[in-house]
Amino acid sequence: MNRIEAKFRDLKKKKQKVFIAFITAGYPSLAITEKLAKGFAVAGVDLVELGVPFSDPMADGPVIQESSQFALKKSVNLSRILKSVKDIRRYTGIPICLMTYYNPIFCFGEERFMKNASLAGVDGVIIPDLPPEEGKSLLRLARKYRLDVICFISPTTSARRIKYIARTSRGFIYYVSLTGVTGARKRLPVGLAEHIREIKKYTSKPVCVGFGVSTHQQVKELSRVADGVIVGSAIVKKIRQDIGRPDLVKRTLSFISALKG
Repeated sequence: MNRIEAKFRDLKKKKQKVFIAFITAGYPSLAITEKLAKGFAVAGVDLVELGVPFSDPMADGPVIQESSQFALKKSVNLSRILKSVKDIRRYTGIPICLMTYYNPIFCFGEERFMKNASLAGVDGVIIPDLPPEEGKSLLRLARKYRLDVICFISPTTSARRIKYIARTSRGFIYYVSLTGVTGARKRLPVGLAEHIREIKKYTSKPVCVGFGVSTHQQVKELSRVADGVIVGSAIVKKIRQDIGRPDLVKRTLSFISALKG
């Protein structure tokens, strides 16, 4: 059992839901990324999703795209991110997932990536542009190095494919709450709860909801039907607002605490 599974089991026993915070690694610097990750548990974060900057982030909206470009200009790459994860691991046991597109993994080398990620203390990987059917070698390597590969289900996913994803995904299932890219939304999509209940007919694995979640009320609402809630763009936007302030880390952690409530 790795840290992701242990976290879900522990919180389920306490009848609590998992709060997942996404930040772009290296935005606005890797030093700040490390400080945020070290303070996340105190702010109420149960699992951290570190976004690997990429030049063509097809699933991300403008806020995360901008943060990726910012980090890339500072030469943030997989090697430097894995070093940061290793440093973070000296201070916290919080579960860590890397959200990365396949191209950086391909360039790094699949086995080299999985091995180094495991050694650094990464617990899982999320790869939005790699369908599990096309990533069988990566899934084998993930099992070898005891890393969870988290797969996506969307509102348009068929029942047959839901069953396949439910068998394949490890750690948890990432439910994309809407058709489109990441980004804060004023309202949650209609029928979201029904979609989650449909997925749960086919699996006992945790189902976490992301894309568009940006307020405490939305987090609270989703916690009634999902096993976990993922907030990304709203947090990255808050970081952007406070860039240059000496208390950026403190303000971001306070914002996250308020989101979770």
